[in-house]
Amino acid sequence: MCSIFQITCDGALFNRCLDCFLGKAAYIRNLQDNLDALDTELGRLIAKKNDVMRRVVDAERQQMRRLDGVQVWVSRVDAVKTGADELITDGSEEIGKLCVGGYCSKNCRSSYKFGKQVAKKLQDVKTLIAEGVFEAVATEVVPERAPEPVADKRPTEPTIVGLQSQLEQVWRCLVEESVGIIGLYGMGGVGKTTLLTHINNKFLESPTNFDCVIWVVVSKDLRLEKIQEDIGKKIGLSDDSWKNKSFEEKAVDILRRLGEKRFVLLLDDLWERVDLTEVGVPLPSAQNTTSKVVFTTRSIGVCGSMRARPVKVACLSEKQAWELFRENVGEETLESDHEIVELAQTVAKECGGLPLALITIGRAMAYRKKAEQWRRAIEELRRSASEFAGLGKEVYPLLKFSYDSLQNDTIRSCFLYCCLYPEDYGILKWDLIDCWIGEGFFGESDRSGAENQGYDILDTLVRACLLEEVEDDKVKMHDVIRDMALWIACEIEKEKRNFLVCAGAGLKEAPDVKGWENVRRLSLMQNQIKTLSEVPTCPHLHTLFLASNMELEMIADGFFQFMPSLKVLKMSRCWNFQLPVGMSDLGSEEVLCVEVEVGWEDCCGDVTGRKEGAVHGATPEGPQ
Repeated sequence: MCSIFQITCDGALFNRCLDCFLGKAAYIRNLQDNLDALDTELGRLIAKKNDVMRRVVDAERQQMRRLDGVQVWVSRVDAVKTGADELITDGSEEIGKLCVGGYCSKNCRSSYKFGKQVAKKLQDVKTLIAEGVFEAVATEVVPERAPEPVADKRPTEPTIVGLQSQLEQVWRCLVEESVGIIGLYGMGGVGKTTLLTHINNKFLESPTNFDCVIWVVVSKDLRLEKIQEDIGKKIGLSDDSWKNKSFEEKAVDILRRLGEKRFVLLLDDLWERVDLTEVGVPLPSAQNTTSKVVFTTRSIGVCGSMRARPVKVACLSEKQAWELFRENVGEETLESDHEIVELAQTVAKECGGLPLALITIGRAMAYRKKAEQWRRAIEELRRSASEFAGLGKEVYPLLKFSYDSLQNDTIRSCFLYCCLYPEDYGILKWDLIDCWIGEGFFGESDRSGAENQGYDILDTLVRACLLEEVEDDKVKMHDVIRDMALWIACEIEKEKRNFLVCAGAGLKEAPDVKGWENVRRLSLMQNQIKTLSEVPTCPHLHTLFLASNMELEMIADGFFQFMPSLKVLKMSRCWNFQLPVGMSDLGSEEVLCVEVEVGWEDCCGDVTGRKEGAVHGATPEGPQ
């Protein structure tokens, strides 16, 4: 006898069960087709991603920034590709489990789970392909420019021996304390500009609430107009219409623009009080320190006149000085003779902790691997230092040792020639080399050979820390090095060199021409001289710099008549004067380097082209 169990169900329930079974079976039945489709659609997706990324890369090269939406889409594509690649790789194993013509599996549970993953990934790929059509909204890829950095990164040495604590002190004043104006003071060459440069660059590394950091070099030739120009460039006031405004109008514009910003103004090399209010800079105060001013100066008196908190940048301790000195001499030299370390410590002490002297002397002594060379250096340093008092006793003899250590008189002449340019002047390398060639420093060398020799000398002077490379095509002299060079040319070697340098001195009248008679090199560039009314007698004059006297209106006829040895004449940026009668005589082969901007060919004939003996012809866009 048996019992019969009867199960009944309505049609709807049966249909749902059938759909569920058939749906699951479909993941197995369609596994091969879905894997093939996944491989094909994944290829389309990667091609679309590559197209989008090409557009993104092109835009980013133009300083543009991709949208977050594009980045999210690219990240999702990368994630889906990783998962799809794994499924495609494992697919052959799962296909091997199928039977009954692909309608069933030896492991239905495994094949069903895998087939469901493949179908889901295939749908994800198709969705991303559809979402990756950015043509209708092209700005989705490159919609906006990247924001301007808060500061412009400035080149400097990576290490700042002895200045780290002062950097941290000034940084606290800038970001934490209620200090509006900070003055970094100390003697020349002590590292004030280096410290200020690291402060500038730290704004790029450490987020703050400041909107912009403005760097301005002031120097001894104080010009408020230049300060306005530098500030204007940083805050977007540098178009032609703004440049044509008056000083007072520019000040109003600067005040309005800076009043809307939290700014830091960094002023390098102040020699006297700067009236920032006159320039247009809203002054920070104890009550309003949302903006800051930091400057460097050699005088604590300037700190007082600027109502600044003074921060002394002192010479290095003996331990710090030795660390900096040995860094520049190099371990290879110090280890080459057992006596050298002790002698090198004595040389380092002679530098008095002045970083500029430590670096300069250290590099001059690099690769001098005999103890006798070091003993002789100590004797020379001590003998020279005893002859000068004050600053000259502390600094110039030490720096002159680096000058004396240059390989030959040609390099020394090339170095001293650089002091004809104004303080903080960016000297174009090719222009300087042209002048050296014109002077005849390289003898009878052919043009190409002379240029190569000039660039080698520039490299030597930069490595010796006697020149600084400010850009790929420019060099300049540190102000202390320039002072030392003038001291050598105008005092120590006066009879041999005989320089007269008044560059950037703010002169409105030229020096008395009676003092020009024995001068070999004369620089009056970057002044406000209006007339040259006297005719000088300069039988020994080789170089004459008159460039950047933009108010010059008149040069006396015959002015160049008694300059028979003149080889280099620079008169660019002198726009208002009439060329004097007799200037065409300079077209002779004796004048090797001439630079004039206006009316030269009309007045003097074709003397600006390259001819035998000619080095450099002027153009209206010539060197500044």
